[in-house]
Amino acid sequence: MVLEGVVMFAVLWLYTRKPRPPMAASGLFLLMYGLFRSFVELFREPDGHIGFVALDWLTMGQLLSLPMIVIGALFY
Repeated sequence: MVLEGVVMFAVLWLYTRKPRPPMAASGLFLLMYGLFRSFVELFREPDGHIGFVALDWLTMGQLLSLPMIVIGALFY
């Protein structure tokens, strides 16, 4: 909750105080949400019916966060 809520709000609020290029704030949001979500998934137990998806450490949440990180980086 702290990373995906409070920290992201504070960073985005400070970042958007000045005019930025189009899609920069959206890109920063997607990039941060994907990174924070992947980080949090390191500490969660994987779903029992899915388990680890790849390399015995990559969970489905981390796998689904990768497109968000890539698209956020492209937007930014």
